[in-house]
Amino acid sequence: MADITVTVTATEYKCLEYAAVDPQEWSENAVKNRARKAKNKIIALLTAHCNANSIALATGEDAQITQAFDLGVVVKAVDIGSDSDV
Repeated sequence: MADITVTVTATEYKCLEYAAVDPQEWSENAVKNRARKAKNKIIALLTAHCNANSIALATGEDAQITQAFDLGVVVKAVDIGSDSDV
């Protein structure tokens, strides 16, 4: 498991309090939803790649994400120098 910490100014926090009942919960939900979208795209890309190349698909989402990176189907955004378009 990894931790992601975001620091906001007092003013930004006040703005978040206006926009959300619980700014912490809202922030966590935003990050987890972004990860979910990326996961779905990675698995779709991996499935297409495995089907096109007669490669056995790993079992389970964690293993499939690892397989996608190991096979080079996807790479980290930092390695291509830009944010992903997921």
